[in-house]
Amino acid sequence: MSTGIILAIVSGILISLNRIANGRVGLALGAFKASYWNHLVGLVFLSVLLLVMQGFVWEHASHAPWYAYLGGVLGTFFVAINSYVIPRLGVTKTALAVISGQMGMGVLLHAEQQSLPHLLLQCLGVAFILAGIIWAQRHKT
Repeated sequence: MSTGIILAIVSGILISLNRIANGRVGLALGAFKASYWNHLVGLVFLSVLLLVMQGFVWEHASHAPWYAYLGGVLGTFFVAINSYVIPRLGVTKTALAVISGQMGMGVLLHAEQQSLPHLLLQCLGVAFILAGIIWAQRHKT
């Protein structure tokens, strides 16, 4: 297995653990405060890590276009929304909904680059995931 695949799997595991932790903080403090603490702790951790690794260089910050930094804003909303939703839907249903949203956005962003049969199959995959979430929500045990 390539290093990229292994790292992607580890990333998925870390996202799941992060959602659980933020869901619990969200129950105690609320969604936006949970997002605040998530990002503050992350900022401190990464700052220390980069200083130790001597990898923090200010000149490199100007290489990306200004709008690329909006990812930080989107990330705060992602964490806040997850902190709100996880206690209500549960980790598994939230993860499936997030994945279907990611797949749906990926399909939309790359629709013009795909053949019609491939695009229809991707839409069908997203529809199956959403149907499974809805079915599971209605048939709670």
